[in-house]
Order: sequence, then C-alpha cells, then structure tokens
Amino acid sequence: MKFIPTPLKGAYTIELEKRGDNRGFFARFFCENEFSEAGLITRFVQINNSLTEKKGTLRGMHYQLQPSAEVKVVRCLRGSLYDVILDLRPDSPTFGKWFGAELSAENRVMMYVPQGFAHGFVTLQNETEALYLVSALYAPQLERGVRYNDPKFNIQWPIEPVEISDKDKAWPDFDPSFHGVDTLKGLV
Repeated sequence: MKFIPTPLKGAYTIELEKRGDNRGFFARFFCENEFSEAGLITRFVQINNSLTEKKGTLRGMHYQLQPSAEVKVVRCLRGSLYDVILDLRPDSPTFGKWFGAELSAENRVMMYVPQGFAHGFVTLQNETEALYLVSALYAPQLERGVRYNDPKFNIQWPIEPVEISDKDKAWPDFDPSFHGVDTLKGLV
C-alpha cells in the first residue's frame, strides 16, 4: 500500500499496490503491519457498507465525540464518489481546513480519516457503494455533524447535492460548544 499524505495533518489517501498477471491482480486492502509502520490506527471494530442509489446524494459531514471518536478508512466499491474530510481538532495547524478526493471502483483509492475529523461524500454516479473500516462503535449520543454548506468551512463540492437527509440538512452552523471542539483536544 502507498500512504500519501493529504494537506491535512494525519490524513492520507491510500493507493493499493497491485500484483497482477493475465488473470487480473491481487492487492491488500488492509495490513496491520503496513498501517502500523505508517503510524496509523490498526484496530477496527466495525465494517460498514453503504449503497447510494442516486448521483448527487450527499452523506455527511459526520463524526463522533470522545470517548467514541473514530478513525475511518473509506473505499468505493462500485461507482464513484467525492470524499471530503474536515479537520475539527482545535490544536491542529489545519483546524477548519478540508480536503476532498475522488474515490471510485476504478481507481481503488481509499481515504484514511483520523479522529477529530468530520467525514462525508457526494456520489458522482448512480448505484455507488462504499465500504468503511471504523475504529469505534457507533454511539448515537456522541454523534455530531457539520452541515455540508456551513459558511465557516466553505467546502467546494464538485456537483450540487440533489439528495440530502433531513438530519444532514439540519446540522447547525458551526458552534464550538455544540460541535464538541473542546472534547476533541489532544487528538492531534
């Protein structure tokens, strides 16, 4: 695997190193040793799968507060999506900055999302399927979200979202107390 640093401290895109012949290829999706050598989390307690039917559907921007702050590794299995991460760690030099990358079934690129980051995506094709490795169990009482169009962060989506859940539309404008920024200290 190739771990490629993003402009946000501690976040990476991951490219598979394919070994192939006339039958196709073989590549590791995850290797504890390689993740550990790169200084990344290696313990995942959930593997989640999402299927999004319509192009232009937005999911996010989600995260959890401590003690359930989570690391995610996201991969697109079918179709394509524009994956976005947002650094909400108050002590981070990249606090408030976002980064996006296209993940597709074709390019097989993955996104490593550190603790203290919000995560979301917009689908670029119909019938887009994603797989997530997650380091913490879902804790609904600790779930938070940043609205996809919050003016504080000015995330630039490559297409205008046409489908968004009521919950994701209703996240309030950024407020450090609601968004738990103080509880995210020490995650840098």
